[in-house]
Amino acid sequence: MTTIETQSPPRERAVGQGIDRVDGPEKTTGKARFAAEFPYPDLAHAALVHATVARGRITGIDVKAAEAVTGVLSVITHLNAPVLKPPAAQSMLDLSTMVSPTSVNYLNTDEVHWDGQPVAVVVAESLEAARRGAALVEVTYQEFPAAVDFAAEQANAKPQKNSMLGSGSSKKGDAEAALAAAPVSVDLRFTTPPHNHNAIEPHATTAVWDGDRLTVHEGSQAIAWMRKHLALRFGIPERNVRMTSPYVGGGFGGKGLIWPGTILTALAARATGRPVRMMLTREGVYRTVGGRTPSAQRVALGADRDGKLTALIHTSITRTGKAGGGPEGVTRASGHLYDAENILLQQHLVEMDLIPNTFMRAPGESIGTFALEAAVDELASELGVDPIELRMRNEPARSPLDGKRFAHRMLREAYALGAERFGWAERTPEPGSMRDGRWLVGMGVATAYHPSVQFTANVTARLSADGTVVVRCGFQEMGMGGATAQAQIAADELGVPFEAVQVEYGDTDLPTGPMAGGSAQTASIAAGLLVACEKLKSAVLALAKRSGDSPLRGQRLAGVEARDGGLYRLDRPDAGESYETILSRAGRPYVEGVAGAESGLGAVAGQVRFMAKFLSDQRRWVKAACGAQFCEVRVDQDTGEVRVSRWLGVFDVGRVINAKTAASQLRGGIVMGIGMALSEETLVDPRTGRVMNPGLGDYHVPVHADIPPIDIHYLDDPDPTMPLGLLGIGEVSITGVAGAIASAVHHATGKRVRDLPITLDKLL
Repeated sequence: MTTIETQSPPRERAVGQGIDRVDGPEKTTGKARFAAEFPYPDLAHAALVHATVARGRITGIDVKAAEAVTGVLSVITHLNAPVLKPPAAQSMLDLSTMVSPTSVNYLNTDEVHWDGQPVAVVVAESLEAARRGAALVEVTYQEFPAAVDFAAEQANAKPQKNSMLGSGSSKKGDAEAALAAAPVSVDLRFTTPPHNHNAIEPHATTAVWDGDRLTVHEGSQAIAWMRKHLALRFGIPERNVRMTSPYVGGGFGGKGLIWPGTILTALAARATGRPVRMMLTREGVYRTVGGRTPSAQRVALGADRDGKLTALIHTSITRTGKAGGGPEGVTRASGHLYDAENILLQQHLVEMDLIPNTFMRAPGESIGTFALEAAVDELASELGVDPIELRMRNEPARSPLDGKRFAHRMLREAYALGAERFGWAERTPEPGSMRDGRWLVGMGVATAYHPSVQFTANVTARLSADGTVVVRCGFQEMGMGGATAQAQIAADELGVPFEAVQVEYGDTDLPTGPMAGGSAQTASIAAGLLVACEKLKSAVLALAKRSGDSPLRGQRLAGVEARDGGLYRLDRPDAGESYETILSRAGRPYVEGVAGAESGLGAVAGQVRFMAKFLSDQRRWVKAACGAQFCEVRVDQDTGEVRVSRWLGVFDVGRVINAKTAASQLRGGIVMGIGMALSEETLVDPRTGRVMNPGLGDYHVPVHADIPPIDIHYLDDPDPTMPLGLLGIGEVSITGVAGAIASAVHHATGKRVRDLPITLDKLL
């Protein structure tokens, strides 16, 4: 497990302060230990052999050359692999079943479902020997016809079914008829390509067996779910599996599910009787870890002459793998952003012989808001209305699709502040009218939107007699500052100095934490931590009331406050006692508050209660973070080169726990959105289904030279329906980015680019 000691904030209350991330010293000094850095004696290394066909059956595997490599210990194929149990069927009552993206039982089958699927594992004394051996394994196949060309397969797309994961279709009124009758309209098609994760830490696993007990070190976003999945696959009790993930070098969704490398590392360790480590190459990540689906979208908007929307149509086609994957909420934001009289949303899916797709920062919303926001800008041009003004004319008081109340929505305030700070009034509306020498200058805006969710979290808070606090929860730290935020919350709730709090996380031996996904981890843990702190204070007060001399005798918890390292009466602020006094007098070394049930019927009942509350909230409220994206671009008039020269994001994300880490998260999402808009594209061979640019040499992510100064502001207004008013920060800031850039490019050049990425060849 990871234990972090914290530092003192500059002011009395910790929440809201820009406190340095408490794991910073560990990472900058090299003390932080990632999944591929845990030392074990007699450690072996593993490398994957990938299928080279998109669909087929293995007819032969020649491993002799691989086995002859000095240092190779074993070559594991479907002919000699230990038997694994198949993945469990997915169930919304047990979210951990959703950790498996595919039904493939790796190395327990001779079937191939995508180009890149692992068909063998080579285990050796060294990494070099393992990779050399893997390159020498020869596999022959019986190939079957495969669907790998997304453009060609779109005709086979089927309407997505409605589910708890997202609506396949929604409608209000007759949007097609309203569109046809609208005085002003646009009817547009947009496309986005596949995207791949490129975390700074490629996927890596270290697995060790001790009898029927398994320890796995993994960079994961969901260690509790992965633990349960591994126990099922290897047929051992869940308590016999321990997963640690003290540090995760980036995830963004790619480390939220359990991919082949994790399972096959544990399988190789069991087969060889040795601790085994597997570190995927960058190409290995592309070929065995899913990414974002491509999309084809239609956005059609109809309006009256004053710009009031009469019709909003947003449809999409995305893909999943025939072996797994899931739908993305491409049209989800479109049901809540604009007050249209008639709305039609429809998502379609096509199953293909490609690697299962998976979550990638703001899955669905990131690509969906590109199309929607670019279309709104085009409608503004048709109407001759300022793009911000058009949005404000159609800003709804309630969700336009279903009439639900917004739990929190300050989009008008975000646009007003952003327009003033960005200097929007200086923008001349005519495309191509702003120049700086050879550079054509353009400005664009777009709305950011991402729903807020909350998971269950088991948390304990232990207060020792010396006034120190230990918070324990098996959550994941991917660099967002989770331990820092929870320490800030605990410090304020218990009235102790920030430096008195320690946070333990990243280990399944700790109370079960939530998945780090959906921008939900901080709020989910905070909800449990608040309960744990409340129980802890109640227990301390009960100890104090046992003494006839205590000034707290006869007080209820509602009548006291935690501050200055103790409990004090609200009616007499000078009357109270320190925690040290109370616990020492009672002879107690510590007091603990616990939130959540760990196992058995209590855990099942807790999950049922959580789902009931989740569904109740879904019926009652629309909960979401939102914001306004402002950008300035410069386009070279001769080469078509696009440079983003200025950026401002103003966000309504509820209460902000840490000013510094919040701004960092919001900037990071914008950077990722700039990559999506201008450079990122996974190229899939439409003949073979093979990824043609599996690495950072050909898959272009933004570098420092591509990114301008990014000005971040947030309104810091709490949502009363969420723990501490949190709405979530990790994903909202990538949404709207591509739409703002596309609109700015049009403003600079007069050219509309509706197919991402916006590369110079599309502007020449």
